[in-house]
Amino acid sequence: MAEPVSKAAEIALASQKNAARRHQLLAMPSLLIITLFGIGPLLVILVYSFLKAAPYGGVEWKFSTDAYLNFLFQRDIFDDTLQFSPDYLFIYLRSVIFAVVTTAVCLIIGFPTAYFMATRPPEQRSWWVLLITIPFWSNLLVRTLAIMFIIRDEGVINTVLMNWHVIDKPITMLYTNFAIVLGLLYSYLPFMVLPLYSSLEKLDFRLVEAGFDLYADKRRVLWRIIIPLAKPGIVAGCLLVLIPAIGAYVTPLILGGGLHLMIGDLIAQQFGSGRNWPLGAAQALILMAAVMVALFFYVRNSSGKMHHE
Repeated sequence: MAEPVSKAAEIALASQKNAARRHQLLAMPSLLIITLFGIGPLLVILVYSFLKAAPYGGVEWKFSTDAYLNFLFQRDIFDDTLQFSPDYLFIYLRSVIFAVVTTAVCLIIGFPTAYFMATRPPEQRSWWVLLITIPFWSNLLVRTLAIMFIIRDEGVINTVLMNWHVIDKPITMLYTNFAIVLGLLYSYLPFMVLPLYSSLEKLDFRLVEAGFDLYADKRRVLWRIIIPLAKPGIVAGCLLVLIPAIGAYVTPLILGGGLHLMIGDLIAQQFGSGRNWPLGAAQALILMAAVMVALFFYVRNSSGKMHHE
């Protein structure tokens, strides 16, 4: 009896090894693409950040940490001493503030929208999802230009208000912080609505009815039942909005008019008119590192709370 059993075990083990090899072969194309187009460019940026800037763009293949040093310090033109310069930090802080405000407004608008979609009859939900995704059918640049034409001094909003005699002169909205946040909101709102809708659609609304049966008001039902069960969608939506909003480039450039720099514009300037590729690479890596550290602590705290609960 022992010999047939051992042969069966060997056959099962061999089949498992063959299946593992097949899975590895099937995964090879995706791993190759991720390596070439994902990790590869990051390694190039990492290498460039530790090189010297060439006078007319590009890099000189000499090791240097000047890019990271110039992020926080500037050299005096007379005695070559280092002086602390918080200019780049202010731009990073502005970008974070814009991104946080955009995320908060997207959540405030997106949650009721997703809840409305999730409570529609099943045959209607796909149409509402289609309406949410319609903006993705056009290019981001086209959508941003459309917003510019709406909020400029001669745009739709000011024209309508002046024709209705609500205002005497145009309200300046373009090239302001409001315009940037509005553009970011319009660009990334679907990224908040869709994850929220995915979570709320799976919500067992019998729990909501049970809350009302236990004499809970709408506010208690929202905070004690709906929001906790929709937390995965809230977290996913906030991350999908916050991270790209921090590094946004097109929206601040067009709607901000270059007057309110964000990180994306700053990095683009270093690779363009600034001709300082190592500094641009260092700024990009610093942004990525800051986001990764923030996400690490957030995931760690979230997992710790879940384990405690």
